[in-house]
Amino acid sequence: MKTLKDVKVGESCTVVALRGEGAVKRRIMDMGITKGVEIYVRKVAPLGDPMELNVRGYELSVRKEDAANIEVS
Repeated sequence: MKTLKDVKVGESCTVVALRGEGAVKRRIMDMGITKGVEIYVRKVAPLGDPMELNVRGYELSVRKEDAANIEVS
């Protein structure tokens, strides 16, 4: 399954599922990333971490480690 970590800059995707347990999953959901939401990848830092996303009309930075827990299509 493709994860948010694999999405290229300038592409959009839709969240299919969230992996992870407990606090990690809760933190991702608290940032507004839930099943069915569309995410646009604005840019990635020069060393690859973090990623800057546009979610629900606001800017959000997510570490690659957290992005690997978000399945997208």
